[in-house]
Amino acid sequence: MTRPKKQAAKKRVTQKFNSRRSFQTKKPTAPIKNKPERIAKVLAHAGLCSRREAEQWILEGRVTVDGEVLKTPACVVSPINKITVNNRPFIWKSKQAKLWLYHKPLGYVVTHNDPQGRPTIFDILPKSLPRVVSVGRLDLNSEGLILLTNDGGLARYMELPKNGFSRHYRVRVYGTVTPEIIERLGKGITVDGVRYAPATVEIDKATGRNAWLFVTLHEGKNREIRKMMQHFGLAVNRLTRLGYGPFELRDLGPGKAKEIGEDQLHKLLPGYFGGK
Repeated sequence: MTRPKKQAAKKRVTQKFNSRRSFQTKKPTAPIKNKPERIAKVLAHAGLCSRREAEQWILEGRVTVDGEVLKTPACVVSPINKITVNNRPFIWKSKQAKLWLYHKPLGYVVTHNDPQGRPTIFDILPKSLPRVVSVGRLDLNSEGLILLTNDGGLARYMELPKNGFSRHYRVRVYGTVTPEIIERLGKGITVDGVRYAPATVEIDKATGRNAWLFVTLHEGKNREIRKMMQHFGLAVNRLTRLGYGPFELRDLGPGKAKEIGEDQLHKLLPGYFGGK
């Protein structure tokens, strides 16, 4: 395919995606602020780690509050408390939440430390980015949009299904996609005891035994699309995330990052920023 034809095909996919997408199906709720909060949430908000990592640090005895080593994450703190993390003072400060769009390439996992030693996106992020955490994940063989933020609370807010952020994908599968399969996926299915919420699936085009699909999810379970398709005998051989909530991949190249401006960020996420 010549370059003009590739560009035309990419434009067609983007137009189809935009015509099908629905950003938020539920009205987000604003988080409670200016009151004592659980310490794992405070550390995550500061961009030091994710909440899960903070809880692990606490269990490992790496966090103190007012001179006492914490033994449980069930602890609430406020700026009057003196906190240390890894023997370093924790500085309470007002930090501006930031968000970046990142095009995850194939062959990388989305984790800071992979037990299997596989390459991670955090090894190849642009040097200009600060310490960030991801909003959700994509597996090794998936590509496309990953949101990165310096605010762990914002990441958690966007991951929670109750806040209504849809995930949009273009997926290629090997096998025959029937109307019955699409209907069943639209009602939600159970696979190996795990319940998957209703997913919107539309056929973009079919060539031989391969079919290109637009898929919209409303939650982010591990390898959700692959497991749902496999349940119907369909093998996913290409998966690209095109959008997450109101944010789109568009023409962002693999390995590239783009910061969302403060005004736009607050406008697109009024539930988190309180309509500021």
